[in-house]
Amino acid sequence: MKKRMYIGIAALMLAVVMIGVTVIAGSAATNSLSEKEIDAIVNTSTDQSKITSPFLDVVNEVRNSVVGVNNYTTSTSYYGYGFGYGYGQPESKETLRGTGSGVVITEYGHVLTNYHVVESASRVTVTTGTDEEEHEATVVGYDADLDIAVLEVKGLDLKPVELGDSDAVQVGEYAIVIGNPIGERFARSVSVGVVSGLGREVTDRTTDRYGRMTTVTNTMIQTDAAINSGNSGGGMFNILGQLQGIPARYAVSSSMSSLFFSSGEQADNIGLCIPINVAKPLITEVLKDYNGGAKASAPANDKGGKSAEEHVDSPLYGKPRLGVTITTISNGTQYGLPAGAYVKAVEPGSPADNGGIKAGDIVVELDGTILDSQNALISKLNGYKEGDTIQVKVYRDPALTEQVGQNSIDTSKLGDGEYVDLTVTLRVIDDMNF
Repeated sequence: MKKRMYIGIAALMLAVVMIGVTVIAGSAATNSLSEKEIDAIVNTSTDQSKITSPFLDVVNEVRNSVVGVNNYTTSTSYYGYGFGYGYGQPESKETLRGTGSGVVITEYGHVLTNYHVVESASRVTVTTGTDEEEHEATVVGYDADLDIAVLEVKGLDLKPVELGDSDAVQVGEYAIVIGNPIGERFARSVSVGVVSGLGREVTDRTTDRYGRMTTVTNTMIQTDAAINSGNSGGGMFNILGQLQGIPARYAVSSSMSSLFFSSGEQADNIGLCIPINVAKPLITEVLKDYNGGAKASAPANDKGGKSAEEHVDSPLYGKPRLGVTITTISNGTQYGLPAGAYVKAVEPGSPADNGGIKAGDIVVELDGTILDSQNALISKLNGYKEGDTIQVKVYRDPALTEQVGQNSIDTSKLGDGEYVDLTVTLRVIDDMNF
């Protein structure tokens, strides 16, 4: 009897379920949506004119004025015998060393960026958001200690941004950062935050154009707007669209702790920008030297000069000389000295003596060509004739002068030297040293 009752109940439940299914199916059949109703739900639009944001107008105004900056380096390899003296067939190879950002600041094609973005480049180009070409750029001014550089790009048809007054920046105001984080894949990315702090001291170990390592401390603007690798040289804008800072650093505990933090400290959303007012003296200097359509000067880090293979077979006899005995200080840059030709002795009455070169000086530049060794100086001199007047830059540290004639240099006595500009008139003296 129980068994029959269970069977009856099960049959009743099944019937109820089936009726429910039928009702649902029937309901779907009688209440299906029309194509017009579906279209009204799915095919919507957004009225951009009704979207409000304090950043839209700024971004639309300045975004295309931010460019990518490409740093190319060229290395030369020699094949064959010669023990490093330049024999054999040279083979040059250009590689992309790194990328960064820059901001167009004049209608004449001047671009502001970081010095470390273009440092040691043999060629610099910029890319824009208006075409796919790489435009050749020339470094026309820089300050390695401040980490700023100005490029000139002929025919760059982009609207310049307005420079702000970074002394008027306030903690808490909006900070709009635009740049190329991680290169062209994320070109002209926009990140927004606030100014988190002012006058933040940042101490860096830096190398000047002559290879001399120094420690410099600069004050920067702190922001929590996202700054990543590749943003360097871009722009930090205020709500008026004025360029107030140059993104230069971002704090990451794992890789930047030696610069900003003690061991074990953690960091997030700490970006640092160079105040625009710091860059204005360099910009002013560059614009004063601007010559319109004339060819820009060579990049500041172009070492120029003759290559090693050109001077190996050049006869030294009969060539004009400075009248110095020179050598190269091994590992000198590790101790705060620049690379170049170290002057061990100066011949009395020689062009060098008459021009003010002293024993203990390091000759670092000759007529705008940076010298990184004694061979570089020898090579450069081979291009001159008697009577030529040359501009010579030397690094002079009294501690070096005092140690002239010693077999080794006591680096613990080295102090803060200075660069000195001298003028020397060459003449031929065949029994004289270089």
